Amino acid sequence: MKILVTGGTGTVGSQVVSELLKRNAQVSALTRRPDAKLPPGVQAVRGDLGDVQTIRTAFKAFDGLFLLNMVGPGEANEGILGVDGARLGGIKRLVYLSVHKADEAPHLPHFGCKLGVEAAVKASGAQWTILRPNNFYQNDFWFKDVIKQGIYPQPLGDVGLSRVDVRDIAEAAAIALVDGRHSGQTYNLVGPDILTGARTAQIWSAALGKPVSYAGHSNMDEWERQAAQMLPPLMAFDFRLMYEFIQTSGLKATPADIDRQTQLLGHPPRKFEDFVNEAKVAF
Repeated sequence: MKILVTGGTGTVGSQVVSELLKRNAQVSALTRRPDAKLPPGVQAVRGDLGDVQTIRTAFKAFDGLFLLNMVGPGEANEGILGVDGARLGGIKRLVYLSVHKADEAPHLPHFGCKLGVEAAVKASGAQWTILRPNNFYQNDFWFKDVIKQGIYPQPLGDVGLSRVDVRDIAEAAAIALVDGRHSGQTYNLVGPDILTGARTAQIWSAALGKPVSYAGHSNMDEWERQAAQMLPPLMAFDFRLMYEFIQTSGLKATPADIDRQTQLLGHPPRKFEDFVNEAKVAF
């Protein structure tokens, strides 16, 4: 099976590529960079989901598509164009990466925009599977320097969420792409535990053998100001709204979510403590 992976050099996409290779798929990665470093045997397909010529031509040689596109103001448009590329290219199997509980928070820009893409995926004519992951464990690598200084800065709040390991997401995507039995299904992808900001800091503290304190979430104006020094202002605002939603409502899995994911993967969701104990080597 020939499969095209969008975002194939990123955090999730690179893991999806690896999982597909384990399953003997022929894998190509859509990339804007001609010098992108890819695993042996993976072909680079130069293109951009915002480019008409890419949409018209890049998808034609493939049976399956893993569709992931970057958070940003053009996310909805690029996602739907990716679906159009799949339709024009005759893609038979389509897996789309959405977000956990997108329909419960459509006012969040990068949640709400995924609902339109999900609708396009369902109308694509392909065998589709939608994956809705929670907050990634691997996001903590963004905060490595701050965590090393003894502060956990992600304002996750006190209600809790069911964060997920990217490797579980990648396995789910690869399984859905090579196994047609998951057509027409939407899976929430989650971790097994409810994690708050304070609990996350405690786990890092235990792993690193030194105090790590949760920075809190009482001043989101200041958080947004600092985030806007590293991110485009619209993205900082988008993320602020997301964190405030999580602080108020949480982003928790149900037992049914965990059971379905376990059946899909053939193993329970990876635990955050296990991820941290592996990741601490990089810290």
